[in-house]
Amino acid sequence: MEEDLRNLIKKFIEQQKTGMASPLLVVLGPTASGKTALSIEIAQQFGGEIISADSRQVYRHMNIGTDKISVEARHGVPHHLLDVADPDERFTVADFKAQAEMAIDDILARGKLPILTGGTGLYIRAITENFDIPAENREVRAQLIEELEKIGPDALYEKLKKLDPGSAAKIHPKNPRYVVRALEICMTTGHPKSDAKKTPKYQCLQIGLSWPREALFERIHRRIDEQIEHGLIDETKQLLSLGYSKNLPSMNTLGYKEIVAHLDGMMTLAEATEELKQNTRNFAKRQMTWFKRDQGVIWIKAN
Repeated sequence: MEEDLRNLIKKFIEQQKTGMASPLLVVLGPTASGKTALSIEIAQQFGGEIISADSRQVYRHMNIGTDKISVEARHGVPHHLLDVADPDERFTVADFKAQAEMAIDDILARGKLPILTGGTGLYIRAITENFDIPAENREVRAQLIEELEKIGPDALYEKLKKLDPGSAAKIHPKNPRYVVRALEICMTTGHPKSDAKKTPKYQCLQIGLSWPREALFERIHRRIDEQIEHGLIDETKQLLSLGYSKNLPSMNTLGYKEIVAHLDGMMTLAEATEELKQNTRNFAKRQMTWFKRDQGVIWIKAN
């Protein structure tokens, strides 16, 4: 860890002790940027525990495809919000926020430093900006899903732009699940989802890992090759054999959906691997677009 970063974290912790605030360190960045390794190093030096902010690492049995850190690689650092749901369970932002805050508060109560680490921007902002997340309205959701099937994702996204332009600006048009949820909140509460914030609960220091684009892409390619080598195909087969449908939201994610297409005979392994690399590069670019909107992030050049 660079000396400047070490001093920054040390100063942040000392300031929070003086002010009797609730400190929360956040390590964020695009996929394959090295967040996990840095967060472990910080935890070891400053007595921290890690809360995963990854929307897929919450699922059991999904280890290689989500690049979930092994128990051995954690080097004794406690990790939270890993393996807390089955792949066919519905796990929402509200579920994450409730469980993450419970873990953070427990870590603080024991005098440790909570380190929120991950690349799911919505999860991170739900904590740092203390989103007020309404309970699900299944009736409204069902109506929106029916409407989605009739008019398509583009038209539904246009509806969101009219009702809640703030949320629409932050949600990718090709992510119908997030579009439906934003519309559900807006239609249920009468207020835009983008207004669903309260006073922040924690004093946050957000550290972002930045890479030159080509270097990040090379890391992505190398990691995907390692995932294939270490058993991503067998892991996908095992999930299917356990009865988890390929149509589940958890299975319709990077790594698994491409391998499922290969297993279904829709493409060769080489084609599936190349598509996974392309999709992951696009995902990393969307992550950076999301994170760059937050002026509170202190970016450091990774090495």
